[in-house]
Amino acid sequence: MPVVWLIIIGAAAGFLATRLMRLETDVITTVVIGMAGAVIGGLVLRFLLVVSGALAGLVGAVLGAMLLIWLWRTYFRK
Repeated sequence: MPVVWLIIIGAAAGFLATRLMRLETDVITTVVIGMAGAVIGGLVLRFLLVVSGALAGLVGAVLGAMLLIWLWRTYFRK
């Protein structure tokens, strides 16, 4: 079933991409373009999510450390 789903999504993505880019292709080429685009786009999107996730983790860690320092200065240091 995943292969059939990939072909259907690839056909739709290829159709949209070829129309947006004003490229006239046959059905097989359109499906192949869509499937390849789905693979490339999926890899790029996953990479961006990992990078942004790591940066979000860094920001969260810095904010957490700042909160801890504030709490320590406010309540425990006299």
